[in-house]
Amino acid sequence: MPFVELDTSLPAERLPPALAQTLCAATADILGKPAERVNVTVRSGLAMVLSGSAEPCAQLAVSSIGVVGTAEQNKAHSARFFDVLTAQLGLGPDRIVIRFYPLEPWQIGKNRTVMTFL
Repeated sequence: MPFVELDTSLPAERLPPALAQTLCAATADILGKPAERVNVTVRSGLAMVLSGSAEPCAQLAVSSIGVVGTAEQNKAHSARFFDVLTAQLGLGPDRIVIRFYPLEPWQIGKNRTVMTFL
């Protein structure tokens, strides 16, 4: 059950209309998870500073069970997420940062229980 959270200083009107859906499909493909399990949040128009600059930027947080736990996995994921984000947001790769968080099944609640028991 991946969670993807995109924070950006770009105003909402500069984002593609289907950005959340595009990120959902891309995440499913990149992480090898069903799209039905992917959760996406997009927050725009934020006051942000990246690398000391307030120029337009974005931060992506990717959390998932079993697929973001090693440097090798995340290196491959990072390249693919950067391809999607630079194309969708019109930002250079130097204005985007990605954080990966491995999750355990007991850390995600769903249907009145946790993923461990589903």
